[in-house]
Amino acid sequence: MTRSESDGLTDAERWEQGMAVRRAVLSDAHVDRATAATTDLTSDWQDFITRVAWGDVWSRPGLDRRSRSIAVLSSLIAHGHEEELAMHLRAARRNGLTVQEIGEVILQSAIYSGVPAANTAFRIASTVFAENA
Repeated sequence: MTRSESDGLTDAERWEQGMAVRRAVLSDAHVDRATAATTDLTSDWQDFITRVAWGDVWSRPGLDRRSRSIAVLSSLIAHGHEEELAMHLRAARRNGLTVQEIGEVILQSAIYSGVPAANTAFRIASTVFAENA
């Protein structure tokens, strides 16, 4: 039995929980833009990521949000997901990581994901953090 099956939440409750976490991590402005851009094509996708990614995985008690951000940054760097990386760099700051700690995550990723991936991540991080300077 999975956690979502055993926690007794309905899909609607998982969606509500997911939306609260999604807003806390990504910001109201980001979520408002994403939901405003929802179309017939993407509505099931928005529902799915809210319930499953945010309502199930990000809501699990096994890791705090700060630790989840480190894991997400590492994965996004490794896979070259630049648009998502920028979004989650902002989220990592909201989840308590310092710019210096994020730099360490990127440096660590260079060893396991490669120098080009780290170069790109540092470029994106510089741009993202300059927005808030």
